[in-house]
Amino acid sequence: MTTLLDLLAGSPALLAIGEPTHGESAFLQVRNEAFMTLAEHGYRSIALESDRAAGLIADEFVQGGVVTLDRALTEGFSHGFGAAPANRDLLLRMREWNAGRPVAERLTFHGFDAPVELESAPSPRRHLNEVCHFLGLDRSAEIDDLIGDETRWSDTAAIWEPGRSVGRSTDAQRLRVIADDLLTELYLRAPRRPQGWPAALVHATSAVALLRYHAAAAAPLAQEERFARVARVRDALMAENLLAIRAAEAHRGPTLAFAHNTHLQRHLSTMTMGGTEVSWAGAGAIVASLLGDRYAVVVGSLGASPALGIEAPARSTYEGRLQQEDDLPGYVRASDIEPAEQRAHDYRYFPLDQATIEHADAVLHIPTGVDAATLADRILSLPGVEQVVASEDNGSPEVAWGDRFFYLGPDRRQPFATIVEHDVPGFDEAAQLDRPGVFRLNLDLGRAEFERLFGFPPKAFEDHRDAFDFARLDTLVPHPGYALYGFGSIVMPGPQMLPEIDRLLAMAYSRAANRHERAARRAADQQD
Repeated sequence: MTTLLDLLAGSPALLAIGEPTHGESAFLQVRNEAFMTLAEHGYRSIALESDRAAGLIADEFVQGGVVTLDRALTEGFSHGFGAAPANRDLLLRMREWNAGRPVAERLTFHGFDAPVELESAPSPRRHLNEVCHFLGLDRSAEIDDLIGDETRWSDTAAIWEPGRSVGRSTDAQRLRVIADDLLTELYLRAPRRPQGWPAALVHATSAVALLRYHAAAAAPLAQEERFARVARVRDALMAENLLAIRAAEAHRGPTLAFAHNTHLQRHLSTMTMGGTEVSWAGAGAIVASLLGDRYAVVVGSLGASPALGIEAPARSTYEGRLQQEDDLPGYVRASDIEPAEQRAHDYRYFPLDQATIEHADAVLHIPTGVDAATLADRILSLPGVEQVVASEDNGSPEVAWGDRFFYLGPDRRQPFATIVEHDVPGFDEAAQLDRPGVFRLNLDLGRAEFERLFGFPPKAFEDHRDAFDFARLDTLVPHPGYALYGFGSIVMPGPQMLPEIDRLLAMAYSRAANRHERAARRAADQQD
């Protein structure tokens, strides 16, 4: 397999990397590494499948503003994506990059989605009021009167029953006129109010987007046709946002976009609804038609996902054949992929097919996600290793139930590796292990390897504690509680880290084997 940079000979202005499903952290972790590598080669912005207006809050954190990390994650993302641990890491790494750099070299965070969910959308009240506040206009009473009860806008039944939607009501039509007037006024005042103008424009276009989406939901069409219409409108709004982001970022460098494959692929997206297949042009198809070769797309492919319950693919499928190329994440030129069978489709995963490959520049294949059980199996494959799982039955404290301890030989005083999924209040909370799905691998590195890796001996750890973010994924750090004994740890290591994990495991295993042999010799000497 080739590297991402090998694929960029054409220097696209907008590079898209897709994922075939939401919820597999490995894609986000690989994305983070890809973006930081691209930053070293001139990329200055990233755009995610998340509300564009909400993204203003996340970017304020990235730029070093007063917004806290917690607020950036809870209010700076839509679709619940702020809960993904890898998105926390992305914001922190971007903020760290930006510290002390000139504006031209700073990284910018964008969302490029509309402020909607698939089955619901709020009213445009907040966005209209934000624009009015920027312009110094007081139209809140008029806007409030037209909006009325918020629940009639956010009613999920409105997406499926056009009669429940207010999207084509007289009130909604008057709001569209107000939104359009405010947008015009923004441009008229741009020469006098450049400070804050881009953010106000985002809120204005978000208000227009919401009103368009509600109008689509109110279309008097059959359910399948209306769903397709809503999907088309959402992707059109995504495409509009991507093009606006590129216009804003053009003078600074290329942009990386990350979203589901269906939003980024060049060909039509399809979905089966009520036994009927509906299709539409996704944001990628729209943008590709306008940017031409300035748009490049890498579609995501997944082998297995323990977290999502997705089993390994059959060898005859596209994913199965890619599994045989390499057991680590990697990029494959689309033109190098031979025809194969299409994997069975379900709601969790959109498999590769010939059309997807033919219209892509490359494929990012991730053979497997990594969870605690996957790592445990890897450790248990070492000769003579035994696992103890903390439980009520073996007298373990409740806070540790489910944590795994790995030993070699009968001595149970010191495990050479552990996998833990819980914080210990008052002792070990720095890794934030109580986040859903988060776990940590801990390894006995020994004094010499510990010092080689971190630049100081275990006994000096407390002098360096503040230099580490113990909650960051894919990063080997001293164990926050047992560094003094030579232990290191990695939170949620992604599949790209497996070779290094194997190396460190071999070292920890060897130390355990040596301890076991020394204990056996002492026991034999005592018998003699």
